[in-house]
Amino acid sequence: QAQLVESGGGLVQPGGSLRLSCAASGSIFSINTMGWYRQAPGKQRELVATVTSSGSAIYADSVKGRFTISRDNAKNTVYLQMDSLKPEDTAVYYCNANLKLYRFSGFANYWGQGTQVTVSS
Repeated sequence: QAQLVESGGGLVQPGGSLRLSCAASGSIFSINTMGWYRQAPGKQRELVATVTSSGSAIYADSVKGRFTISRDNAKNTVYLQMDSLKPEDTAVYYCNANLKLYRFSGFANYWGQGTQVTVSS
């Protein structure tokens, strides 16, 4: 099995920055896409950003120019640098990885437990 462990959430003032990290561990053969999603109270979970193993990234329009996703393939870790944070960025942020456990198994989505990000003065 694989586990995703997130860290780096917290309380920050508007305009501030936070960096989230997510490390995948366990018996992993390979990882395809890794990314971040978020869910605010009363809203559906939404995509924030994803990055492929080759470094190709996509972002939600709401975070373009403020958030940067990156990845360390050697460490099976994905990062989300969040700058110029706004109150509307407040949510639980979830890490996602599309990975396979064995050479001949299929890819499956795994999720972290979530980390709270609160942007407030």
